[in-house]
Amino acid sequence: MTSPPKPSSHPIRSLLKQLPVYAAFKQLGHHPDYWWWKLRGEPRRIPHLLKQRTVLEYAQAFGLTTLVETGTYYGEMVAAVERRFQQIYSIELDSRLANLARKRFQNNSRVEIIEGDSQTAVPLLLARLNQRCLWWLDAGYCGWVGRIGNSNRLSTELTAILDDRIPDHVILMDDADGVNGQGGSPTLEELMASIHANYPDRQVEVASNIIRITPRNSNPAKV
Repeated sequence: MTSPPKPSSHPIRSLLKQLPVYAAFKQLGHHPDYWWWKLRGEPRRIPHLLKQRTVLEYAQAFGLTTLVETGTYYGEMVAAVERRFQQIYSIELDSRLANLARKRFQNNSRVEIIEGDSQTAVPLLLARLNQRCLWWLDAGYCGWVGRIGNSNRLSTELTAILDDRIPDHVILMDDADGVNGQGGSPTLEELMASIHANYPDRQVEVASNIIRITPRNSNPAKV
């Protein structure tokens, strides 16, 4: 399940989200948000600008030209990195957000917005792919706008990617602190232990609140 928009407690922000320019407005806030994060002593939740840099660094280090994202939201990640990738697939559950993203990227043939539950969409997309990919996954489990999160979603997505016929996909998962055992989902420690046990050819680490799953025997450039 991907990430529909969180309900907002700010009525002005809720109104802004209905405007076509809201996506561009959010994009403009990334640099101020970064400096505000620095001024607060770099708390665990990192700004979007650092997430963008992480995606670009791993793409460069592992020589990956296809990005798959779960949770399009307002298309911020796609907009930030679209020039770097030959192909981008972004999966979004919420119909309104998926339609907004399609309109935003309608002139870029390298970007495909897929509407649907990522638990179903990821295996279907894997059947279409013929190359290693960089996966940017949303680790949050909570259902928003009335939807209930599926505690097995992330495990299903990971299993599909790690068992794929094409080896050496690289996986980055945002919001590692969202993997907390709530609602029957695994804890972060359980998830990492399961990957180590079932996929000994993979290494797993967490840095800057991002889970990073990479091939163990690869020799990437420094990230």
